[in-house]
Amino acid sequence: MTDLPAARPRAPFFSSGPCAKRPGWSLDNLKTDSLGRSHRAKIGKSRLKLAIDLTREVLGVPADYRIGIVPASDTGAVEMALWSMLGARGVDMLAWESFGEGWVTDVVKQLKLDDARVITAPYGELPDLSQVDTKTRDVVFTWNGTTSGVRVPNADWIAADREGLTICDATSAAFAQKLDFAKLDVVTFSWQKVLGGEAAHGMLILSPRAVERLETYKPAWPLPKIFRMTKGGKLIEGIFEGETINTPSMLAVEDYIDALEWAKSIGGLNALVAKADANAKVVLDWVAKTPWIANLAKDPATASNTSVCLVVADADVVAKGPEAVAQVAKGITAALDKEGVAYDIGAYRDAPPGLRIWCGATVEQSDLEALTPWLDWAFEQEKAKLAKAA
Repeated sequence: MTDLPAARPRAPFFSSGPCAKRPGWSLDNLKTDSLGRSHRAKIGKSRLKLAIDLTREVLGVPADYRIGIVPASDTGAVEMALWSMLGARGVDMLAWESFGEGWVTDVVKQLKLDDARVITAPYGELPDLSQVDTKTRDVVFTWNGTTSGVRVPNADWIAADREGLTICDATSAAFAQKLDFAKLDVVTFSWQKVLGGEAAHGMLILSPRAVERLETYKPAWPLPKIFRMTKGGKLIEGIFEGETINTPSMLAVEDYIDALEWAKSIGGLNALVAKADANAKVVLDWVAKTPWIANLAKDPATASNTSVCLVVADADVVAKGPEAVAQVAKGITAALDKEGVAYDIGAYRDAPPGLRIWCGATVEQSDLEALTPWLDWAFEQEKAKLAKAA
């Protein structure tokens, strides 16, 4: 294929975060009455509370779970949980990609917990979940490995009568995959993923068991103000009613509200999951019939429907070694960026060289259908360059 494909994606935004804005998005759609006002004023708190209430409604969060808006995106939300709750009992840390590995580093090297057991798997695979002690120990894991494209298929492996807490980083799963809240005590995510919101704000969802841990356990280490969720041994309820720890961007809040209202308008969580599934199917069906590319996820049952991670599998390129594979992958990314066809689709820096195509609900299926011929075109260009250089 030497000629340029005829069709172009209408929206070439396939980044895995910040992700594409919702179809039909415009700044003009955002309410602005809260802008320029204090987030502690009545209007600010009411809009923050609306964001929390809509989150509960769209995600189907149980009524007795608290939902808070916290600083520093998903990272801030996870760190708050790790530093505030771990250490009460042993913890199993699961890692099969870079973000899970980051939480391992925090727990093992920063908190220096003696009874931290690390269970890992290479990129493209899921750890042996049968090794995890969800009955007596705390567990920390990512529901969807954003940088590997591998997710847990369900929460059946988590004990219903567990004594410890399950802390789940769900940032690229929430709103695209069904989260089993009955098995989860702490759930975190950020706005800029499946709903295409703006960055810098995180969501922290706590079960009653997590609240009990916060109110009955005091870590051995000091907690910075930004992590503190209790006062006098009681949960600071205001955090979960729209009284944020620090000053949020009300423009970002309004954008998140707009995304949540859009999600409701198309049918809520079921519609969001269906869109992500249909989007991923476009890419995976193309992979199945295209010899030069493969899914990094080894098992289709654990393959992500949001961050679809791909590797160059062409026999001629692979035979030339890892540097050639990386060169072709980077060349494809650069060529499609230059053409304005696909932005930010390179693999994450710590992941194996390849491509990462976001298929969340704000991406249109027709754009992915238009993208795949361009991927074939770019590969042929890069393979030809490699052959010429040889």
